[in-house]
Amino acid sequence: MSVLPLVFTSGWASGINAYAVVLLLGIFGRTGLTDEVPASLQRTDVLIVAAVLFLCEAVADKIPYVDSLWDTVHTVIRPLSGAVVGALLAGQSGSLSDITAGAVGGTTALASHFVKAGTRMAINTSPEPFSNVAMSTAEDLGVGGIVTFAMFNPEAAAIICAVLLIIGLALLIYLWAKIRRYLRRRAQRREEKRLADEVARVAR
Repeated sequence: MSVLPLVFTSGWASGINAYAVVLLLGIFGRTGLTDEVPASLQRTDVLIVAAVLFLCEAVADKIPYVDSLWDTVHTVIRPLSGAVVGALLAGQSGSLSDITAGAVGGTTALASHFVKAGTRMAINTSPEPFSNVAMSTAEDLGVGGIVTFAMFNPEAAAIICAVLLIIGLALLIYLWAKIRRYLRRRAQRREEKRLADEVARVAR
């Protein structure tokens, strides 16, 4: 089960930025930093495609509402990427079945994707664009840092990812509760204004 922490970490990171995970793992494998990365992730064409898509995401992810559209498109791509990367890592090490690793990687990626997408939708209710840029930059740095850290301390990295996932899910629930209350109050104010306008029109 030695590869399980790396599978979990890569799954969490894939839910936030799948292309960065593939790119980093491929580079680490090509440079000999780790033997855990399969040859299929180290191929030049895979690295080029991952790099191009990473740059596309780096731009789209910082534009309000475009980031949410991008997240919607990646609701399938990120969990699938997490599952594939997990299965490939397990196949390389032989210490965990491909199906189990794929399930762990895909499920973790799906959970972290929902946290990312939900948080972004909440942030987009703010009129200024700077919070999107700050959050996107923090996510990119976080993914890069945690994947790199996992190369040297996979168990500690997995624990950090688990804590971040729990905190993220709790924050998402809190934010959505506040947003629902805000939307209800706004709808109520609009209805009250509409009724007041109708009364005023009748009175005239």
